[in-house]
Amino acid sequence: MRHRPRPRSDIAAVLIARDEARSIERCLNSLRRHVDRMLVLDTGSRDDTAARATACGAEVHHLPWPDDFSAARNHALDLADAEWNLVIDADEWIASGGEQLRRWCRGKPRLGTLCVHSAMDESGQPASRSERRNWITRLLPRGVRYQGRIHEQPVSTLPRARIGVHIAHDGYLADQVARKRTRNAPLLLRELAERPGDAYLLYQLGKEAELHGDAGEASSRYASALAATPPTASWRHALVVRHLHCLARTAQFDDALTLAEREMANWPDSPDFFFVLGNALHARAIALPDDAMTVWLPLAADAWERCLAIGERPDLEGSMTGCGSDLARHNLNAVHTRLALHAAQTELAQLLGGEPGHAAA
Repeated sequence: MRHRPRPRSDIAAVLIARDEARSIERCLNSLRRHVDRMLVLDTGSRDDTAARATACGAEVHHLPWPDDFSAARNHALDLADAEWNLVIDADEWIASGGEQLRRWCRGKPRLGTLCVHSAMDESGQPASRSERRNWITRLLPRGVRYQGRIHEQPVSTLPRARIGVHIAHDGYLADQVARKRTRNAPLLLRELAERPGDAYLLYQLGKEAELHGDAGEASSRYASALAATPPTASWRHALVVRHLHCLARTAQFDDALTLAEREMANWPDSPDFFFVLGNALHARAIALPDDAMTVWLPLAADAWERCLAIGERPDLEGSMTGCGSDLARHNLNAVHTRLALHAAQTELAQLLGGEPGHAAA
């Protein structure tokens, strides 16, 4: 019997998964009405990931973990054999915009870039959890394959364009990061040994160190990555912001301000850049309280005011929700209160003929 080709708009959701019983049903249930088929490649689960995926209507295959994400993803793509492939992870799910997939796949071949919203456990913020937005190429036409042992990338000469599909992701929360602590860094280091000085791998090693709470190691990796990253790299905005954040976290204030001065002209419309700059100036005010009220806190306030003037920029790679709105407003209000209190204390001291004390930042 002659094989009948699938229609040009045939869409398969393609996943690789291992021990994802916690989240696999949530993922597949969000996909079902937006795709024609769902294929899960299980790479050695010890829980009931495969059974849950089958119950959700997915076609499940098995492969021993090859210690290489591209090899696993490419094997799954070969099995799917679809005209279009939506590549997604088990700790992700479609939050909105899934109805755009079919319309997109009726168009000309190109790679679709989706917005992935990652929940993060962030220290030093008003709320313990924030959200970072990354635009990642995930919708692939037939024949496109991945390269890279980890943080793999699809390789194609086809153009890439953004599609308004939004993916939620909770794999960066602390309890999930802990599960992968011994997996990612060794793979990145093996890849770096084969591609010494690769800017993207150095950036990912910095992110890995930051996720595990080592801001010092992260800032060192980010510095090496930034020196090798071209101005046009899609990840450069996120790299600069994360580097500035880690320099401030480790009290490398001179380096942080030097970086900010060098990069400011490149990001005049980034609330994330100015938000992290404000945080760095505030941290310096705490470290140098003698100049806090006259120098560092007013400068921090200026940076956060700039954030509010710019507003939210979800289109920027690695942007954090709230940098152009609630988070900046919270910090600005707190600093204005401190500055107003200091001004009142200074005025009272002058009226009483004394000297104002140094208010803590």
